[in-house]
Amino acid sequence: MSVFSRTATQHPMPFGAIDVDVTDEAAIARAFEAARGKNGPVTILVNNSGVAESAPLLRTSTQMWDRTIATNLTGTFLCTREALGDMVAQKFGRIVNIASVAGLHGGPYISAYTASKHGVVGLTRALAAELTGSSITVNAVCPGYTESEMLERAVTNVALKSGKTTAEARAQLAEMNPRRRIVEPKEVAQAVVAICESDRSGEEVVLPS
Repeated sequence: MSVFSRTATQHPMPFGAIDVDVTDEAAIARAFEAARGKNGPVTILVNNSGVAESAPLLRTSTQMWDRTIATNLTGTFLCTREALGDMVAQKFGRIVNIASVAGLHGGPYISAYTASKHGVVGLTRALAAELTGSSITVNAVCPGYTESEMLERAVTNVALKSGKTTAEARAQLAEMNPRRRIVEPKEVAQAVVAICESDRSGEEVVLPS
């Protein structure tokens, strides 16, 4: 069952889904046009697509680097640029970029991911400065390790490389988070809602808070 099907089952509120490759500029344009056809101009954009791969820098291939930057950073830029015109025309909008604590601090074996998320934070700050004085806000949410399929892959990788049990690997990753615990997805969602309801801009919300 796809993530969209699971969401539809768990949450009866109506929503639509459009499958799009955020590294494909033309596909993004088509997806936004389809969304506008159903719901009108874009008012809120949450950039949440991302990939995470780990390797020592000496074993980080150009392909891994390019794939990570293209999805995490360039995809955020392309979607933001596509939505921003609607917001400027309406003189209102909310842009929330899901970055990471890795966008604020360095981390071992995740050079590509860390660089991409630092880029997302930098893009957030730059666009917020550009839009100062408008009613369009731009902020970032920076979670630590969060309950997700991405976390499970990270746990498996740590366990395989270190010889730890999966429980020990999970505990190790939790220790790297603020407050030393794994973030729940609902915490990220709640942070996004709070940002969209406020007028603050150019900020990073770190989770767990």
